[in-house]
Amino acid sequence: MKKFILMILVCLLGLTNLFAFTPPDEGMWLPMFVDRLNYTDMEKMGLNLTAEEIYSINNSSLKDAIVGLSGSATPGGYFCTGEIVSDQGLLFTNHHCGYDIIQQHSSLEHDYLKDGFWAKSFAEELKNDALSVSFLIRMDDVTDSIFGQLSDTLSDADRNSEIRKIRSELAENASEDGKYHVVVKSFFAGNEYYRFVYQVYTDVRFVGAPPSSIGKYGGDTDNWMWPRHTGDFSIFRVYSGPDGSPADYSEENVPLKPKHHLPISLKGVEKGDFAMIWGYPGGTDRYMTSYALQFQQDYFAPAIIELLGKRLEIMKEDMDADREVGIQYASDYAGLANGWKYYIGQSRGVKNLKVIDKKKQIEEKFTKWIEGDTDREEKYGKVLSDFENAYSTIGSAFKPFIYVNLALLSPTIVDYSQEFAQYLEQLKGIKENPEAPAETAAALREGIDEHFKDYNAPTDQKIMAGLYKMYHDNIPVEQQPDFFKSLTKKYKGDFDKMAQDIFKNSVFASKEKVEEFLDKPKARKLEKDPAFVLSSDVMESFMGAMGQYRATQAGIGSAEKLFIAGLREMNPDKVFYPDANSTMRLSYGSVQDYYPADAIHYDYVTYLKGVMEKEDPSNDEFIVESKLKELYEAKDYGRYGKDGKLVVGFLTTNDITGGNSGSPVINGNGELIGLAFDGNWEAMSGDIAFEPELQRTICVDARYVLFIIDKFAGATNLIKELTIIQ
Repeated sequence: MKKFILMILVCLLGLTNLFAFTPPDEGMWLPMFVDRLNYTDMEKMGLNLTAEEIYSINNSSLKDAIVGLSGSATPGGYFCTGEIVSDQGLLFTNHHCGYDIIQQHSSLEHDYLKDGFWAKSFAEELKNDALSVSFLIRMDDVTDSIFGQLSDTLSDADRNSEIRKIRSELAENASEDGKYHVVVKSFFAGNEYYRFVYQVYTDVRFVGAPPSSIGKYGGDTDNWMWPRHTGDFSIFRVYSGPDGSPADYSEENVPLKPKHHLPISLKGVEKGDFAMIWGYPGGTDRYMTSYALQFQQDYFAPAIIELLGKRLEIMKEDMDADREVGIQYASDYAGLANGWKYYIGQSRGVKNLKVIDKKKQIEEKFTKWIEGDTDREEKYGKVLSDFENAYSTIGSAFKPFIYVNLALLSPTIVDYSQEFAQYLEQLKGIKENPEAPAETAAALREGIDEHFKDYNAPTDQKIMAGLYKMYHDNIPVEQQPDFFKSLTKKYKGDFDKMAQDIFKNSVFASKEKVEEFLDKPKARKLEKDPAFVLSSDVMESFMGAMGQYRATQAGIGSAEKLFIAGLREMNPDKVFYPDANSTMRLSYGSVQDYYPADAIHYDYVTYLKGVMEKEDPSNDEFIVESKLKELYEAKDYGRYGKDGKLVVGFLTTNDITGGNSGSPVINGNGELIGLAFDGNWEAMSGDIAFEPELQRTICVDARYVLFIIDKFAGATNLIKELTIIQ
């Protein structure tokens, strides 16, 4: 999963119709510019707050209730968004954002994935070792501070090196001796730079989540689809030291007293209502060329779809057969399945919505603009040809690279055995440094339980056999490394037998064997271990394939910077928003229905009735809890229902992407009305080209969240600490 996320960050691509009028729904805007760029439009659409109440660096504002979720104390980006909803640090996010944490706490004895979890007191809340939340303190434009120190005579390499140095200095200058975590990020492909100052809290405890039959209702089948009936939420709490400052986990810590928390509205939504979404969108690519997009359609997406599809097929078979394996692989499977279906939908959207043709039209206009001035020809004349030349060669290097990454590196045993590479070198040099191996062995022992908790060797063996066969069948022999050709020859193309032998004879296939090895370590044994040898060979191949792939990308970064600069120069009256890059953004739109195809109309809300209509006891994606059925049949919705109905989800026109999962959907009064959790199937190319008529954000209604907490779970202790607007 980590390798997949890395690939997404490196390789995601996109574009947009830059010359069309930007509708108010489009754009993920930096909140520091809200007063100057967006406030008047937002006010006309229904915003009742002042610009200062939205974003302020001196007073409490909406931004102070929004957090980025990470697994690090010094994050460079965020996998999801959360919002503070009480004066005791209570935090809402999506169920799928908390899914990995829920899985980590789950076992056959305490199956929180299946049964849900609700802490009825602070003492019952569960500690998490790798979860942090970041509050944005302020952001500022440091473009001039960087470019003002650069000489025009610098080469590209020296210029980039100098920029990295200055960015580091700017971050250090604002950290106040480590009090704040500071990140300086590039915007518009390096044409602008902004500094973000965060306060990071690392004591974040698990408070509650519904069973997956509610929090993940519809599973992979309904993923990216509307109508949707998923109660996609989970609950955490942020703790601070007794003085309110960030602190690592301690029994002395206390619930955080936030600068601001979001009140929750029970008024519900109507068509046309103003909706504002805040969060940390991970990445869009709205300024990409047709050349890059064609590469994505021809090479990138097909490889991702076929490789992840095979891995998911193998995992699902074992997960369905054994509940313990199902728990072990639940989080990895969910993440991979989400990405797999995303690329299927995105490829479909790019084709159906003729996005490449739209981009070519933009490039034609760009070319004509360049040809109208000799200075422009000098500056921008080679930009498009640079893209064309790069992408004419990049495809041949990409397939070997992605197949090594997502096929040969996929078996967990390959990753895990590489963790012992340093240990081998220390064992071989033990005479020179006799203490080093003991220290490393102790660290390796500490990680054994964590590794094998979520590991099933028979499943990993099947993954190796299946994906190595895919590599053999899809990569030409002349492009295969020598070690792989030798394995193929040795086992006569029988990759099931190959995997069986490796797992049978490797110390890394079980917890017991690893412990036995560390009890009596020998360099010779490690050097001959088949998984370790395979891992070393695969890593060497990966580095070689990555080097070849990167070589084909030379110059693309400079071309992107020039291209975007040219587009902005060509349209001086247009307000451009930057691509998402895991920094705080706001988007604004309205609650709306849509027409996905001829003669089809989708309403803007779904009801609990739809949950019952989809019920299928034979399909674990559509199981309905008996208590939920009882509440439905009795129409026992409390103050959360209206006219005998209970809204589950609703749609808005807001512009979001991955990383916005868990983002608050806020009405014109600054009150929480829902949590954003998905996009819609018909506009899966939305990260590449915003589609105002089709693109919708799928949200779980705040009233359904409160209903599940209150009426279904009986966690009234949580309800009591919320600020609820009737």
